[in-house]
Amino acid sequence: MVDPSERPQRVPHSRFENVVALFIGTFAVSFGLYLLKEVGVATGGTAGIALLASYATSWSFGVWFVLVNVPFFALAIWRMGWRFTVKTLVAVVLVSLYSEVHPLMLEIGDMNPIYATLLGSLLAGIGLIVLFRHQASLGGVNILALYLQKSRGWRAGYVQLVVDVLIVLAAFATLPLPMVLLSVVGAVILNMIIAMNHRPDRYFG
Repeated sequence: MVDPSERPQRVPHSRFENVVALFIGTFAVSFGLYLLKEVGVATGGTAGIALLASYATSWSFGVWFVLVNVPFFALAIWRMGWRFTVKTLVAVVLVSLYSEVHPLMLEIGDMNPIYATLLGSLLAGIGLIVLFRHQASLGGVNILALYLQKSRGWRAGYVQLVVDVLIVLAAFATLPLPMVLLSVVGAVILNMIIAMNHRPDRYFG
C-alpha cells in the first residue's frame, strides 16, 4: 500500500501544453467526424446534430456545428467558468475550420463503412479525452456531461452515451437502417472510450 501523503503532487498543465492539446484534440475529433460524414454515418452530441443537419440541407457541417453550439455556452459560463468556456469556444471553432480543410487535403474514396465507423469513432473519442483532460470540450452535450461529472460524480462517458444514442436514433429520419445501426455502434465505442479514460475519481486535468 502506498501512503497517500507520499503520492506525487498533481502538476497542472502549462499554457503551452493546453494550446497544443487544443490543436491535437480538435484535429483528431474533426478527422474522425470527417470519416463518419464521408461514409454517411451519424454520431451523437452537437456534432451528431450538425452532421444530420448537413445531410438534410446544403449548409456544411462546420457552419451547423457552430450554430448548434451557441445556446450551450450560457451553461458553460454559468457552471464551468470563463476559462473552460473560452477553451471550448476555441475548440468548436477549430473543429469547424478543420472540417472545411480535411476535404481539401484528403479525398476519401471507396472506404468500408464499418472500418470508417470504427476508426472515426476511435479518433473522435481519443480527441475528446485530450480536450477533457485539458479542461475543454466541444460544447453541447460535452458541457452537460462534464458538469454532471464534476457536480454529481456521474461518469461523463455514460451521461453522454444516453444522450448520444437518442440523437443517433433520430437519424432514422435521414439515414437508411444499416447506417443508423452503424451510428449506434460508433456512439457506443466513442463514449466507452470516454467512460473508461475520464473517470471522476481518476483524473481531472
